[in-house]
Amino acid sequence: MAPTSRLPGALRRNDGGHECSTSVPPHVLQKTHRLHSKSLSNEENLKLFGTCNSPNGCGHNYTVVVTVHGETDPEYMEEIMKAFDRKNLDLNGPYFAVVVRMTENVAVCIWGNLQKFFPLGVLYEGKVYEADNNIVVYKGE
Repeated sequence: MAPTSRLPGALRRNDGGHECSTSVPPHVLQKTHRLHSKSLSNEENLKLFGTCNSPNGCGHNYTVVVTVHGETDPEYMEEIMKAFDRKNLDLNGPYFAVVVRMTENVAVCIWGNLQKFFPLGVLYEGKVYEADNNIVVYKGE
């Protein structure tokens, strides 16, 4: 379960008092989802999304790398990321009820949830790797 408030020492400055950018160790998240757009027919969805349109869903191991301004406590980040692991995106949260569960939207969702735990401007970049050839970089834009 993710912490409900910031833990002491969750964000630290380097020894010179200036913030630095730090890539948090990667986290692997297991997710299940079905790629399906309500605005398309079943045939169009199958043609567009292939096996990821299966009514039973498809599973992915996403690797998430977060870069922040400052240094984070690895244990703190581990607690935050646990909330995202082993979830069925079709069943968890209102965000995926209205958007297609593509990697791009997974990155936006993770970013939005991480912002709840850090002061404004601390998050720099989030990378979500679905596969070696499918990487999304999101900077909150």
